[in-house]
Amino acid sequence: PALFMENARKSSIVSRANSIGSTSASSVPNTDDEDSDSHQESFKESYKDQRRRAHTQAEQKRRDAIKKGYNDLQAIVPTCEQQDFSISSQKLSKAIVLQKTIDYIQFLHKEKKKQEEEVSTLRKDVMALKIMKVNYEQIVKAHQDNPNEGKNQISDEVKFNVFQGIMDSLFQSFNASVSVTSFQELSACVFSWIEEHCKPQTLRDVVIGVLHKVKSQLY
Repeated sequence: PALFMENARKSSIVSRANSIGSTSASSVPNTDDEDSDSHQESFKESYKDQRRRAHTQAEQKRRDAIKKGYNDLQAIVPTCEQQDFSISSQKLSKAIVLQKTIDYIQFLHKEKKKQEEEVSTLRKDVMALKIMKVNYEQIVKAHQDNPNEGKNQISDEVKFNVFQGIMDSLFQSFNASVSVTSFQELSACVFSWIEEHCKPQTLRDVVIGVLHKVKSQLY
């Protein structure tokens, strides 16, 4: 009986030891495999956060660039600064800024075309003046080479007839083109008449016609 009791006691001790060992093993917090899985999951979440942060930054940069572009347009386009009283306290919308920019560009194109036409007209006038300059230089040179040629051969009456013929021709076009109903119309018509009928080539043709007429009367 004593031996039996001793064996039973030892069996009980071994059983309790095994139970404690299994309980302790089950209470261990993490194994190596569990640590690895947790680390991978944390890495995936961190990568997603990084991508989300990069996307947010890129979107913010894009919006900042668009905002800067609209601000630059408002600073460049003069009409964007001239707001109506009804919207003076409100910020211009993007649609209004774009429309005002389009209108301003179209205005600049028209002004450019107008200036090109003015430059072309001025070039023609310069060319006509150069031709007159050459003709006058030739007349002066011919007179200097032969100062006595034709002296006292043309009477004052002939000179007056030439002058009268030129003035009569100019007055006919002046009378047909200029309105004298008011001073405003007179001013506008005078400048228009000068531009149309007092061009160097037109005056040259008038003078040549008058000289031919006077010459036919003399000879």
